[in-house]
Amino acid sequence: MSKIYAIANQKGGVGKTTSCVNLAASLVATKKRVLLVDLDPQGNATMGSGIDKNELELSVYDLLTGRAKPAECMVLSESGQYQVLPSNGDLTAAEVEMLNLEHKEYRLDKALKILEPQFDYILIDCPPSLNMLTLNGLTACDGVIVPMQCEYYALEGLSALIGTIEQVRAVLNPSLKIEGILRTMYDPRSSLTKDVSEQLTEHFGDRVYRTCIPRNIRLAEAPSYGLPALAYDKQSKGALAYLALAGEFIRRNEADQKAELKAAS
Repeated sequence: MSKIYAIANQKGGVGKTTSCVNLAASLVATKKRVLLVDLDPQGNATMGSGIDKNELELSVYDLLTGRAKPAECMVLSESGQYQVLPSNGDLTAAEVEMLNLEHKEYRLDKALKILEPQFDYILIDCPPSLNMLTLNGLTACDGVIVPMQCEYYALEGLSALIGTIEQVRAVLNPSLKIEGILRTMYDPRSSLTKDVSEQLTEHFGDRVYRTCIPRNIRLAEAPSYGLPALAYDKQSKGALAYLALAGEFIRRNEADQKAELKAAS
């Protein structure tokens, strides 16, 4: 059974899509089977995976509106070697159409249950706003990974996201939790970065990933070539950081699974 994680933050520009694409590629590098779900109508995760969003025959839009089966919508990222449920601007229309559909918050959940046996990890790139698409992502996942910059406004955005997660847990997905906080665009020389890091650790403890993603030119350049950093420059600090994150991510998952089994017995 695969583990499903939404990569979400209601504040834009925090490295959400970058983290989704590069974590997917790094997990593949550790021999894991990975599916990336692009739930953002901008289609940045799709393009960053080397898939032209303007040439798609089928997309997440067709999946959510019942026009196509999950397997029909999947496309292989040649550069990252993970499967993608891609998106483009058509997805904006899905929000309106889904309002009249039965069980509208569970459309993605239903689709992913069909695909789960094929993958070890499913990563969902959510839009930077609370809408029907984000609700579908939060309803379908086991936990939320929150990428955030270590700055004051990011803490405010995190508070809003926590409120959203609590509401979704109460109404739609009782098992929803924050899986981890990922510090992105990290600059260890900044005193603000250190202050915010300390506050995060104080509030979230070991839910804050030890791995930090640095500001890195190669990491920023890679999406314009439709490549994860690992395929663009595997020796870059950004690529190495996401490889380290994948290792930490897998170890944490294995530890959590052991703890769950022990509790169950």
